Amino acid sequence: MRCPFCGNDDTQVKDSRPTEDNSAIRRRRYCPACGSRFTTFERVQLRELTVLKKNGQRVAFDRDKLARSVTTACRKRPVDPERIERVVNGIVRRLESSGESEIQSTQVGELVMDALRALDPVAYVRFASVYKNFREAKDFEDFVSDLGDGGERD
Repeated sequence: MRCPFCGNDDTQVKDSRPTEDNSAIRRRRYCPACGSRFTTFERVQLRELTVLKKNGQRVAFDRDKLARSVTTACRKRPVDPERIERVVNGIVRRLESSGESEIQSTQVGELVMDALRALDPVAYVRFASVYKNFREAKDFEDFVSDLGDGGERD
């Protein structure tokens, strides 16, 4: 593993342990060249996923982009980072175990919407405002009133 501080290729693993949800291995590393310490995570990847966007473009699935989106929706909310990590891991597992190597972007969006709805209502509305492309306050009003009714309009 290359040192992120000095670029040295020869770093040493000082400690390895599974993450709390056993979805990854956390490795504590040391660089003998500059003396820096850093942490890496090793995850199993069942298959290479490609996302088919609405405009027809195909891009490689990016777990970090998914995690950033969920984290942004949950910003300044009382949601533990571990819960966010579990949500992201669950979504990735569902996508990888679907049997498809090409997935629709709408499928990813709906999985995030479902997860956020159960996780935090404000994060759910925040994500929905971007995902469903709200243009004006009325869009928010309609969406939130549908939440109270237990339904959801598209």
